[in-house]
This record gives sequence, C-alpha cells and structure tokens, in this order.
Amino acid sequence: MLRRPLTRLRVFALAAALAFACAAHASAQDTDEFGDAAADPVKLFNQAQDAHAKKNYEQAIELYDEAIKLKPEFPEAEFQKANALVALKRLADAEKSYRRAILLMPAWSLPPAALGLLLAGEQGRETEAETLLRRSLTLDEKNVTAIVALGELRRRAGQARESVALYVQATAIKSNDPALWLARARAEREAKLTSDALKSLARAVELDTSNVEARLARADLNLETGDKPHALEDLRALEDAAKTDWRLAVALANRYGLAGETAQARRIYDALPEEAKSSDDGKKLRAAITDVRCEDTPDARVALERLISSDAKDANALACLGGLLRTTDPRRSLELFRRASELEPRNVDYAVGYAAALVQLRNFQQAAAVLQRILQVAPDSYAAHANFAAALYELKLYKQAIVEYKWIERARPELAIVHFFIGTAHDQLGEYADALASYETFLARADSQTNQLEIEKVNLRLPSLRNQIKRGQGVKSNKKSN
Repeated sequence: MLRRPLTRLRVFALAAALAFACAAHASAQDTDEFGDAAADPVKLFNQAQDAHAKKNYEQAIELYDEAIKLKPEFPEAEFQKANALVALKRLADAEKSYRRAILLMPAWSLPPAALGLLLAGEQGRETEAETLLRRSLTLDEKNVTAIVALGELRRRAGQARESVALYVQATAIKSNDPALWLARARAEREAKLTSDALKSLARAVELDTSNVEARLARADLNLETGDKPHALEDLRALEDAAKTDWRLAVALANRYGLAGETAQARRIYDALPEEAKSSDDGKKLRAAITDVRCEDTPDARVALERLISSDAKDANALACLGGLLRTTDPRRSLELFRRASELEPRNVDYAVGYAAALVQLRNFQQAAAVLQRILQVAPDSYAAHANFAAALYELKLYKQAIVEYKWIERARPELAIVHFFIGTAHDQLGEYADALASYETFLARADSQTNQLEIEKVNLRLPSLRNQIKRGQGVKSNKKSN
C-alpha cells in the first residue's frame, strides 16, 4: 500500500520551519552608542534579512558577512547566516556559524537548538545533537524547535513514550500547528497509543481540513482498527484534491482497495493519466484491483495471460501463472519464473519457483545447484528445502536427502509423508533399522486415503525388512547426517 508517513526528514523539516519562524525574532538592535556609523552593520543585517525572506540566500550571506566584518561580535548575523547556509545545503559552513553564534551569546537558546537540529540529521552525531537540544531547553523550556527535534531523536532511539511526552509538550506550546499534531500522532502510533493518535489526527484535521497527510494517516489507522466508515469519510474528503494530483489519486485508490471498495478504486484508476498508470505505484494498484487471483481455475489463468500480455514486466503475474502451470506445463512455468526472477532477482520465491520447475522437468542436477545457492541466502525457505530434498532423492544422494527431509520434519512435524521418504532413503542405503523406525512412524501418522499408495508400499516391504534385520543384515546409519 502506498503510504505518506511523516518521515524523519519531514519531522526535521518541521523543526527547521519552526526554527526559521523563531529566527524571525532574532533582530539586531539599533543603538547610537558609536554614532551614525554604528548603524551600518544593523542596516546591512536588515537588508540581509529582506534578501533571506525572498530566498535570495547567496545575496543574504554576502550581506551578513559584510555586517559581521563591521561588527565581529554579531551573534544574530552569524545565526541568520547559518540558516541561509543550511538552505543552500552548505552544512559544514552552517555548523561553524552556529557554533560562533553560541560562543558569542551563550544564553541564547536558538543557536544550540538549530545546531542540534542540523546534527540530528547526520548519522552518528545523534548524541552531540541531543546534548545541544537539551542545552537549548535548559535556556528556554518552550523552544519548540528543540522539543520537536529531541522528540524525533528519542523516537529513533526506540523511546516512543518519551517521544510522545515531548510532542505533547510541543503541542501545548504551539497548539494551532497541524504539522505538530501530525508528528505527535505518529509518535503515539509507534507507542501503540491508538486512541491518542486518532485524537491528535482529529486535531490536525480540525486545524486544516484539507491536510492530506493527516487524513491519509487517519484513514490508515481507522482501516487498521476496523473502522471502515470513518476511513471512507477521510478518503472521500480528499477526492477533489486527487483530481489534480495523480499520486494522491493512487494513494486513495489503494486505500479504497484495502477497504474492500474495489469499484471505487477502479473508478479512480480508470481516470488516471497514462503517466500514473505506467508508474510503479500505478502498476501495483492495477494488480490490486484487477479481478485476478492466483488460483488454479481456467478464468484465473486467462486473466493472468491478459495481464502479462498488457504488461510483460509484471513479475507477480508471471510468477503466479508460473506456479499454476508447474505440473501441467513445466517448460512454460520455467520460462515464466525465469522472467520473474530477472525482473526481481532478490525475490527468493521466484527463484524457488524456477528451481521447482526444473525438478518437475526432472533436471535434478541443475535444480539442486540452484536450490543450494538459494539456501545460502534464505536458509529458512521451506519450499527451497522441500525441492532440494526431492532433487537430492532423485539423484540418489540419499544421505544428503535425509538431512533435508529431517529439516522438513522439524519445520512441519504434522507431515506424515516426510517419514516415508526418510524411510525409503535409509532403506536404499541399507540402514534397515532406521528405515523400519521411519516406516513405523509413517504408518502411525499416515492418512489412509491421502497416503494410500505409500501405505501399500510400506506394508509390502515391512515383512522382508524385518527378516533382514533379524538376520543382522544392513548397516548402521551415520547419525551425524540425521
């Protein structure tokens, strides 16, 4: 499902926006202490502020520098210069200016908050960032920039409850900011405070009824908790906006699909521009709303063939049809899984499907080689172990096959048939005592209808096997392989 979460970058962007809003209050004070000439750096600072507000960052930085040359101890100019440098992504230079502003005015809470925010976005500097943010809060406990950035740091550190407490503090100070309530809801959701998260999202929507992220987040949460009617209310409220934003349209259609409103999802999909339909999200949406199920029926196969014909790069449809054709048309199955694996080489299921088709084609040597590589990267893949066991068994590599069947036995202890294959493998190796034990286990667990053929084979074999054991025939198995 396509979601629009409030990501780490967006949370820090929120804090940065708050920092800039606070920075607007950082102004130089005109004084007549040194006569008219003393006003020059202040005038330059104000001109820089004007350029800064117009997003003429390069010009703003030049003017801030000129002001600082005339007045070296000018913390406001250093601070605002750092903000402009951040906007230009000159982060190392910004850090230097923030640090100089801190040295020049240690009791000012904004520079350590802004520097903490900057460092929080850099991997490996979280501890330093937290120290700066807490210092800022010591200087001004109502510094929302510092509170939000610290809340995000604590969330990332796995301290969800502490993060929530900080966001509660932030919203108490700045209660009319929908972005803050959205960030708070995210923290509450991670802390599993679902009802609180819904209340925060409701507040965000109340403050901004057209807030896309808040409505999508609330729809997601209501869908997860089974409140479909309220989820649909939020989705419908966004439909007008979705008419001019195809990414939002795809997001809505995905959620309609999850809500079981397939007709609504298809209606939105049909109205999408070709650009949207050909996007990855558009293709996933089509697959989700197309009446195609991976089930072994003629209609399903026809629908899959059509889907593949219209989009030869739909790996999921290729693999689905490949699985349906594995026993009836293994060569086609092999080709379909090959194509799916080429499209998504990291998908273990597609690679296993390819190997399973090789087993069906009795190309056991190649299948075993492929499956061995798969198990190196996906050691817990049941399907890989099952096919590997079958390939090894057919290659008469019985000791190795027993190892695989033993793994299957541990993974699926309810399967009776696995004991039949373990028994016959021991039997082929002349390990008669172990074969008898496995045969008896099989008979005790086997279903008289499902396993009828194997039961008959075992019952035919048991009399002679018991006689061989009585005569002392056979060899002892290597227990290390079991």
